[in-house]
Amino acid sequence: GTFCSRPFFTCSTSKMPFVKVVKNKAYYKRYQVKYKRRRSGTTDYAQRRGLVIQDKNKYNAKKYRLVVRILNKQVITQIIYSTIKGDHVIESAYSSELPRYGIKVGLTNYAACYATGLLLARRTLKKLKLDEAYKGTDEVNGEYFCEEEQDEGPRPFRAYLDVGLARTSTGARVFGVLKGACDGGIAIPHGEKRFPGFDEETKELDAETHAKYIFGEHVSEYMEELEESDKSRFEEQFSQFLKNGITADKMRKMYEKGHEAIRKDPSRKACEKKDHKYLVKGRRTPMSRQQRQDRVKQKIASFERTLNEE
Repeated sequence: GTFCSRPFFTCSTSKMPFVKVVKNKAYYKRYQVKYKRRRSGTTDYAQRRGLVIQDKNKYNAKKYRLVVRILNKQVITQIIYSTIKGDHVIESAYSSELPRYGIKVGLTNYAACYATGLLLARRTLKKLKLDEAYKGTDEVNGEYFCEEEQDEGPRPFRAYLDVGLARTSTGARVFGVLKGACDGGIAIPHGEKRFPGFDEETKELDAETHAKYIFGEHVSEYMEELEESDKSRFEEQFSQFLKNGITADKMRKMYEKGHEAIRKDPSRKACEKKDHKYLVKGRRTPMSRQQRQDRVKQKIASFERTLNEE
């Protein structure tokens, strides 16, 4: 073979030419397709793994999640547990149900999120027959509250917040649902640093500011401000509020009454069963066996009649 007379280190310092990586058969044989919901970017599997996996020493104890999804027109909240076969929903509450309780407008703001969380908590605890043992907090003042285990009786119902792909910035609406569920009596491990009103410098929560958001006073302040500065835009932006006769002064009272009504009767409204009788043009109704046999006999008789006539 050829012999390099130069020292070894001088030979190795020469630059390698650019080599294009060819995806060969071995690459494609080893390639593993990611989960469908990862490919579409709808599920954060690292987050889901932490919320779903249960300790081995807890055997088949279910791990419950408070799932919050905020859409353009409504807020969806559910209590879910996972199995190998799939997820099971125990109970759910939607902000579209709030008009029943007197909260007719603003169904996606922080105050509506709180009310939906409260509705879900009371509804779930009623289903599990824990609503008398764990009533949550009567005084809604924006301060930190979490249910603790009682000396006697059942333990509190525990769930973990599942926000999906939502940003968990300070003052985010998903924490409004969390606060509502906690005040409603569900034990959800959390801190107070992401609630609106938390001061980063003093590391303390301003409960008054938080309470303002819970009762929609931040919306009423903006209503007053906008009415003064731009009347036409105010009428356009708050048209549904004005239509339902809700002004800035009546905002807090509306939410207070809504919270009372939710605690009084959180049960879901029974839907009426409707008999849908769809008629497709050109489609006959199914015949019974006897009708089919009679139809065959009629056809044979008409065929024999035409033969005799000929």
